[in-house]
Amino acid sequence: MSDEKQTETVIRNEPEQHRYVIEADGQEVGFTQYTDRGEQRVFLHTLIDPAQEGRGYGSTLMAGVLGQVRDAGLRAVPICPFMAGYLERHHEFDDVVDPATIELRASLR
Repeated sequence: MSDEKQTETVIRNEPEQHRYVIEADGQEVGFTQYTDRGEQRVFLHTLIDPAQEGRGYGSTLMAGVLGQVRDAGLRAVPICPFMAGYLERHHEFDDVVDPATIELRASLR
């Protein structure tokens, strides 16, 4: 039997700051920033606290965020390399993902 404590994670959207935050046991350990373009939520940057890397928080954040995007009836666009890499390995979210077109990338500059 393991004595390891289960970490409680929460993923919260902070629309006024255009980001989703992941908390572990009440402490912020990472976030992903976005901007909205109509029905598309364009993900720009993801950061996990370097002291917390390797614990799966990035993957937990991506799965939670993409689930919330799906529930909101939005489309996810991965500009962020972290999210793009996650989506290459997790095809269960293909139904809510739009490609990051050259035109969209240019409009963000």
